[in-house]
Amino acid sequence: MGKRPEAGRRASAAAGSFIALLRGINVGGKNKIPMADLAEIFSDAGCREVRTYIQSGNVVFTADPRQAARIPDVVPAMIAERLGLRAPIVMRTHAEWRRVVTNNPFLKSGADTAALHVAFLAETPQPRRIAALDPDRSPGDFFAARGRDIYLHLPNGVGRTKLTNAWFDAALGTTSTLRNWRTVLTLLEMAQEAG
Repeated sequence: MGKRPEAGRRASAAAGSFIALLRGINVGGKNKIPMADLAEIFSDAGCREVRTYIQSGNVVFTADPRQAARIPDVVPAMIAERLGLRAPIVMRTHAEWRRVVTNNPFLKSGADTAALHVAFLAETPQPRRIAALDPDRSPGDFFAARGRDIYLHLPNGVGRTKLTNAWFDAALGTTSTLRNWRTVLTLLEMAQEAG
């Protein structure tokens, strides 16, 4: 027996757009995943309107919230099974991503956008861990923690900073993945197009 039309409309209305960030793929010649294969894995996991951006593991898709909540567990398991690689995922909803863009404290102070990055965290760190972060760890570089996001102003360049994923992971007890500001803005546009 088929779905009633109104039930189908309710299901599609509940769907939203999401951004998934894979950590550490296609970097320095390691953990190579073709983006076509990655898109296929997301589709096989139940995602719709799957689109990737550049080679560093950025995926925009639509799904109902219940399905999307499973993606950080399901997709890495599929990647491990099919490709033999470990690729943790950090995810945000379209609304959360939009807040990341509008709340960047370094934009308000007139920082050069070429020096701006965001470290996206898998979980919200404990306040005591945030308070223990050393603001002088990387002289000339600056960070501001806001919930599950850490805004970075790296005028000396991302390649020279000591504010690395490994440091944030160890200090905050979570998984982080970094994106430059241009990528952040592009992914917002893609999420808006997806609905």
